[in-house]
Amino acid sequence: MADGRNEISFDLVANPKFAACLVADPSGPAPSAKVTVSRGTANDVMIVELQNFKPEAAFDLFTVQRSQLQADGTPDPNFKGFGLSWFQSELHVGSDGKAEAVVKSILLDAIFGFDGDAIPGSVPPKSLVPPTHTFHVGFWFDSPQDAAACGFDPTKSTPFNSVQKAGPTAMISLPNAVSGLGPLSTNTGSAAGNAY
Repeated sequence: MADGRNEISFDLVANPKFAACLVADPSGPAPSAKVTVSRGTANDVMIVELQNFKPEAAFDLFTVQRSQLQADGTPDPNFKGFGLSWFQSELHVGSDGKAEAVVKSILLDAIFGFDGDAIPGSVPPKSLVPPTHTFHVGFWFDSPQDAAACGFDPTKSTPFNSVQKAGPTAMISLPNAVSGLGPLSTNTGSAAGNAY
């Protein structure tokens, strides 16, 4: 078990460009997504709860290295990509506008991935992708068509589903204003350790 808080909760924030495509009635209640993560001894449990979404909508949940939003929820003008991304779960909204996903994995303070293959000729051997934390949580429209009414070009799909033909980010976590890290890092004092 890593050092840090044993349970955290945070809200995901809608991608401003495509927020209107999350609901059936834009004049109705705003969609919300709450994430709660509890630290375990061998792994952690993350529960993602959605409310007030368009019925029967489908999304794909990922942990990613970077968010395209700043700590205040505005678009990051320096955003260059999500970085390393891990597919965690699908989200299927019911007729009541609600969805839930439960993920058991290594999450709080320790979630990372890397490519064990070495860069050819590197001495000493260096990984093609060094150990990289994915401290942000977000989900993407499962179909590019689901965001077309909000201006997304469905011919320019993203790789964020099981067939690598998804739509844009629907909602994502915000970085900590001090550390710049995503909320799955409970060490908010500095960005140290996120150089991976």
